[in-house]
Amino acid sequence: MSTLVESAPGYRGRHTLPLRVEAVRQLKRRRTLVMAGVLAALPLILIAAFAIGGTPDGRDSGRVTLMDTATASGANFAATCLFVSAGFLLVVPVALFCGDTVASEASWSSLRYLLAAPVPRTRLLWSKLAVALGFTAAAMVLLPLVALATGTLAYGWGPLELPTGGSLDTGDTLPRLGLVVAFIFVSQLVTAGLAFWLSTKTDAPLGAVGGAVGLTIIGNVLDAVTALGSWRDVLPAHWQFAWIDALQPQLEWNGMVKGAAVSVTYALVLFALAFRNFSRKDIVS
Repeated sequence: MSTLVESAPGYRGRHTLPLRVEAVRQLKRRRTLVMAGVLAALPLILIAAFAIGGTPDGRDSGRVTLMDTATASGANFAATCLFVSAGFLLVVPVALFCGDTVASEASWSSLRYLLAAPVPRTRLLWSKLAVALGFTAAAMVLLPLVALATGTLAYGWGPLELPTGGSLDTGDTLPRLGLVVAFIFVSQLVTAGLAFWLSTKTDAPLGAVGGAVGLTIIGNVLDAVTALGSWRDVLPAHWQFAWIDALQPQLEWNGMVKGAAVSVTYALVLFALAFRNFSRKDIVS
């Protein structure tokens, strides 16, 4: 059947399931809108918390953290929002967008109809993966943008005050924050790979999403076991906050380069497993 379709006049497999069509389908889904609302609401919740609880200040204790400088400027507030959300909250949209994409089609019994359209399996996966990663990147950008806008309105615009002392010029602030967002996106590729691979293994979207989140949490727990010593260097979770080096007077690349290399390596393996599994899978739903 596939041979007859591929030889049909005018048929081009690469033109099936355009990215625009898949993106619109995913954008209209309720979970996408809910996730966007949650990410946009976090900065407002933090501003309200600071207004109720008072301005954080750890200077009296002699130990200043990023949280202690949250209200120094809009840039500091955006960095703080990334700090409090990078460990878990930002994991959720990554797992949701990448884990729900294939499994949801199977749960709706629409996956076999897409393939009968006919959409080549590789093309279907590439389209869904590209859109899922695009929405993941959008989620990573949405949070700091909203935080920067609301933080500037609440605390004013100014240089990024560093917890280690000193500050970054306003001209350097946005590029550094952009670098932070880029690294967080790269570090989350492991979760994306896990979710996408699991999405090709199960017909239950919650299983793929929950499995990816659960395995990410296990990685965080293992990284907290100091007895593992240098073995923790191969855990993606060990490098998830390496972007703090971007918020130093002198930009340090070492930790971010190592973290990005570990994350990309795991992600490529997991994406390859997803394509291999899906190419051999018997689609019955």
